[in-house]
Amino acid sequence: MTPFRHTARTDLVFEVGAIAQLGKLARSLGFTRTLVVADHGMVAAGYVAQAEKYLQAEGVEVFGFHDFSENPTSEHAESARAFGEPLRVDSIVGLGGGSSMDCAKAANFLLTNGGRMSDYWGYGKAARPMLPMIGIPTTTGTGSEGQSYALISDAQTHVKMACGAPGAAFKAVILDPHLVISQPRGVLAAAGYDALSHAVETFVTRDRNYYSECFSREAWRLLSANFERLLRRSEDKEAASAMQVGAHFAGKAIEH
Repeated sequence: MTPFRHTARTDLVFEVGAIAQLGKLARSLGFTRTLVVADHGMVAAGYVAQAEKYLQAEGVEVFGFHDFSENPTSEHAESARAFGEPLRVDSIVGLGGGSSMDCAKAANFLLTNGGRMSDYWGYGKAARPMLPMIGIPTTTGTGSEGQSYALISDAQTHVKMACGAPGAAFKAVILDPHLVISQPRGVLAAAGYDALSHAVETFVTRDRNYYSECFSREAWRLLSANFERLLRRSEDKEAASAMQVGAHFAGKAIEH
């Protein structure tokens, strides 16, 4: 067997309706002034309002940052830093697809360690502690909530930078299948293909190990059996559950 090492960094909560636990989970992690990073689609879908309601019910002040797009850039990260810095936020919630997750992590790097995103290209270059974060994915694709890397495009060169650090891992992740059944069919198709690709790639890479293979195998089992099923019936919560957990496991396979 090839050597591996695992350190559990993330409290994982999976349940239909689990977003209702957000406020209590945030308080348990010491959240008091939270930056909610979510794209405009999440605002329009009403998911940001839900998150705010649960956080505020537990006395957590909420500040929403939504000014970014698909494939967030270093400029979006700078905007998030400029928005969050004067608010003295002590925590972050990433709500949405991979773009929201990546932008949340990027904001964390700059809010806590300063500099530019290019300073963190690679792994382990954040010298100071980072803010605790909760990730809530609403698509079944990237698995970014299971990874300690932010994938950010350089605004000038358009090169994608993978910026990782132990502190960029989410302290908690909420997997709520109810949030993914509203994915547009095109998003579901693209995201599901992304997740399947991750399961295959991590299983054949030379860097795989016994621990990562466990995630790759289970991700493939869940995704391959439920991808077409969910495309046929988007309201199928069992299929949505399997796809969401499978996508997360594929992300964990990348991480390990």
